[in-house]
Amino acid sequence: MTDAAPIQNASDLTRYIETRYHQTHREQLPVLAELAAKVERVHAGHERAPKGLHELLRQMIGELEVHMKKEELILFPAIRAGGTPGLAHPIAVMRADHDDHGQAIAAIAQLTYNLELPEGACGTWTRLYAGLAEFITDLTSHIRLENEVLFPQFDQVNHTDT
Repeated sequence: MTDAAPIQNASDLTRYIETRYHQTHREQLPVLAELAAKVERVHAGHERAPKGLHELLRQMIGELEVHMKKEELILFPAIRAGGTPGLAHPIAVMRADHDDHGQAIAAIAQLTYNLELPEGACGTWTRLYAGLAEFITDLTSHIRLENEVLFPQFDQVNHTDT
C-alpha cells in the first residue's frame, strides 16, 4: 500500500501523495478516457462494449481534479503547518469524496464486466482495461494511504476542534 511512502512524517507524506498519486492520476485519466471513447465508437454494436465509460472517465477527471486541488491548496498546506485546528471539516470532505471515488470505481467495474475482456478484444480494448486496472489499483492505494495513514494522524487535533 505505501511502497516507500514516508508514513511517519505527515508533511513528507503529503508531498509523496502529490508526486506519486496526484501526478499519476492526471497522466492516466485523459489517456484512459480517449481509449474508452475509441473502444465505444469502434465497438458500439458489441454487446460487451463499455457503453458510457468515456463519459464516466471524463466526469472522474473533473471530480478528481477538484478533489486533488482541495488537498494541494487547502488541506495539505494546513497539515504541513502542523495540523492546525479546524482540520476535521476538510478531512471529512476528503473522506466523502473518497467514498464517491469508490462508487465511480464500482461503476467502472459494472460497465467493463469487472475488466473482463471479451474474446478477440482488440489492442486498444486490451490497453484500456490494463490501464483501468492500474488506475484502480493506484486510486485505491491513494485513498487507503490518506484514510488509513495520513488522516488518522490528525484525529487528536480534530477532537479538540469541537
